[in-house]
Amino acid sequence: MQTQLAPEFKNTPEGREAEAILRKCVHCGFCTATCPTYQLLGDELDGPRGRIYLIKQVLEGEKPTEKTQLHLDRCLTCRNCESTCPSGVQYGHLVDIGRKIVEERVPRGAGSRALRWALKEGLPSPLFGPAMKLGQAVRGALPAALKKKVPAPQPAGHWPAREHARKVLVLAGCVQPAMAPNINAATARVLDAAGIQTLVAPSAGCCGAVKFHLNDQDGGLAQMRANVDAWWPCVEGGQVEALVMNASGCGVTVKEYGHHLRHDPAYAGKAARISALTRDLSELLPDLVPALQGRVRPPAGVLAFHPPCTLQHGQQLRGGVEKHLGALGFTVRLAPGESHLCCGSAGTYSVLHPDLAEQLRDRKLGHLGELAPATIVSANIGCITHLQSGTGIPVRHWVEVLDAALAPA
Repeated sequence: MQTQLAPEFKNTPEGREAEAILRKCVHCGFCTATCPTYQLLGDELDGPRGRIYLIKQVLEGEKPTEKTQLHLDRCLTCRNCESTCPSGVQYGHLVDIGRKIVEERVPRGAGSRALRWALKEGLPSPLFGPAMKLGQAVRGALPAALKKKVPAPQPAGHWPAREHARKVLVLAGCVQPAMAPNINAATARVLDAAGIQTLVAPSAGCCGAVKFHLNDQDGGLAQMRANVDAWWPCVEGGQVEALVMNASGCGVTVKEYGHHLRHDPAYAGKAARISALTRDLSELLPDLVPALQGRVRPPAGVLAFHPPCTLQHGQQLRGGVEKHLGALGFTVRLAPGESHLCCGSAGTYSVLHPDLAEQLRDRKLGHLGELAPATIVSANIGCITHLQSGTGIPVRHWVEVLDAALAPA
């Protein structure tokens, strides 16, 4: 796509990156066919190709409007378009650039600013856990809309105390310990059963995705630097073989630390090393299956697997969960239709755009329901919570189901 950047963007790092991405686009429209918001709204500007044109216009000097902002806001950043694109357009990076520029030029209303501030400051806050516990204590009395965002409380179970020669770091996360504490504990128990010790760096916090994708990119980058600092002693000293992410949304972000911090001379090298060491938990399954063979008692019934967008499109990881859990005796199936489409959670999207998010959730649950599953499994806390808000079928992380099926050594 021919592009003539305005002088204010021509010699900036963001401008050069955006121009390189735009020039790869041949406006073929393949991406439109797999875009969830285009399928719901039928508007070219609510598909990747239309949003690319909007960003191109802004970079060429056209003044953005509230309409420009709305169309960019309504993007789920699911990156399905990247999986579909034959030209390798890095749409996710382009929309980050476009949103930041538009945010600086189009003022938001007071209500929108307040909600976005509450999300970006509240979710990563140490106060989120106590607030969630309070919400769970009075869950039965909450309004229906709020009750959907507050999962029923669950016990975490024990954290294994054994030491192993093989060690990995995990990111506890900002919302997962409060909303679903068993995911981290189940991860530690499954890895322990396979002879791998799970470590947590206490000072590591939010991966940075929440602030970054709400256009507080400086705040997100600061959180990324803080995590690099928290992990670096273990990484530099060779104490761990990998950083393991059991929330695919965090995983795709940490895998891109090297990209996000590439212009920071103090952190570029460290961030690249962190990204190179980062693995989604499912990437350890080839090691886990032989170690756990014969020790798993899978439950009866079908596990309907919803692969999060951050796993299948952001990290380009497909098929591993189904294959390796199948090797352990589980019956795992993808939805018969639209398994590539977003469930509507998309970080804070389900709060900012609840109508679209619920349409996508119900559409996803309809396809998963065709499998008559005993349990729906996924790999990201946002997807799990969002899907559970629309169904009575249990929705869990796949590692929780594997943990529950493990017989004692």
